[in-house]
Amino acid sequence: MTYKAEYIWIDGTTPTAKLRSKTRILADGAELPIWGFDGSSTNQAEGHASDRVLKPVASFPDPIRGGDDVLVMCEVFNIDGSAHESNTRAPLREVAERFAAQESLFGIEQEYTFFQGSRPLGFPEGGYPAPQGGYYCGVGADEIFGRPVVEKHLENCLAAGIGISGINAEVMPGQWEFQVGPLSPLEVSDHLWVARWLLYRTAEDFGISATLDAKPAKGDWNGAGAHTNFSTRKMRESYDAIIEAAESLGREDKPLEHIKHYGAGVESRLTGAHETAPWNEYSYGVSNRGASVRIPWQVEVDQKGYIEDRRPNANVDPYVVTRLIVDTCGSALEKAGLV
Repeated sequence: MTYKAEYIWIDGTTPTAKLRSKTRILADGAELPIWGFDGSSTNQAEGHASDRVLKPVASFPDPIRGGDDVLVMCEVFNIDGSAHESNTRAPLREVAERFAAQESLFGIEQEYTFFQGSRPLGFPEGGYPAPQGGYYCGVGADEIFGRPVVEKHLENCLAAGIGISGINAEVMPGQWEFQVGPLSPLEVSDHLWVARWLLYRTAEDFGISATLDAKPAKGDWNGAGAHTNFSTRKMRESYDAIIEAAESLGREDKPLEHIKHYGAGVESRLTGAHETAPWNEYSYGVSNRGASVRIPWQVEVDQKGYIEDRRPNANVDPYVVTRLIVDTCGSALEKAGLV
């Protein structure tokens, strides 16, 4: 007897990487082996030396094929054993290990937009729908588009063991959100990438595509983000640590360093309008969705909890955003003795 393993990896497409996958048939009970692929077809190699290596790092039950079949998240390596330059998980591993004692947790709010053809799902041909507002967490066929896909995606994520914690309709027709976490940096990133793969694969069966474009519809519409909620053990105990973390993200060159890696098209989304702060200004505030970083009101009341970095785009690489936040905040908290 055999089982199917769907090997999933992140390619070398720029400025926004794509997910790739292929199937391997394995004997029952067989360990997931290292595998290979043609990197010249994924923007990860030249044709004269095209072999690249897939190393399994996380496995999930396959909710689409069922049975004993699995989804396998992989890192990409060169044939000499070094991490490929497109492998953003490898540097996160090092940072996560360095600050492991701080027990960082993340929850990422993944926004995305359904398209059918060249228009967002729910946009009429040759025109525009009613202004945004009523669609957010709405109900009814006049305001909600794509719910069957969303519900099936939720079922698939749960069956796969993804740490998904909720879903909701967003402010534009055809725009939705799911949340993953709270989980450790590596876990939340692995789970989010596989949840994205499941989103694309689930929507495929409905003849619909999903995009993580930061500004899928021009004009007076919210963009799509991946608001990133973060805490350490000390932040979950102390408001001083909350303030230090928020302050650290705004010091010296940190704002621009982070923004540079927060996803393609970030300037088109972070305009200072539509519940965003300007991309080139840093701010934080309690209950302020117009700030770069929001401290939830309940956190101020409880004097402990987490912060929400509202700047990452929907198309951000979670391996990168979690690494940057752990490194910046972890270093500052360590220096301040708040660990």
